[in-house]
Amino acid sequence: MAYTNSVKLEGDSKTYQISTGIKKYTLMDLGFTKGKSGAFMFERSLDPTTPYNAAFKVKLTVNADLTGFKMSTVTGNGMQRANIFKNDARPEAVEQLRFILKNFIDRDVLVEA
Repeated sequence: MAYTNSVKLEGDSKTYQISTGIKKYTLMDLGFTKGKSGAFMFERSLDPTTPYNAAFKVKLTVNADLTGFKMSTVTGNGMQRANIFKNDARPEAVEQLRFILKNFIDRDVLVEA
């Protein structure tokens, strides 16, 4: 998946864009790790009861020059994409995802389009 300026998760009604005010130190404060290529990666469990062996995770990667990103929800092992919005089957995962993304919006990493 290529880096883009905006992302809409499968099944979600909202679209997110990368903020023009994004800063590297803010990403580090939010728990992103810097990879060998210079990209910033974030991976977090969407299970509010336990961070281990979660059914779903959110993955977000911002490129090194902070102009593009990619985001997805995946299964617990991180190997397959997952639609957590399907049939309202996972309301706790959706709520946790919204909380994480709101934090990114509040810290000027993402904006809602």
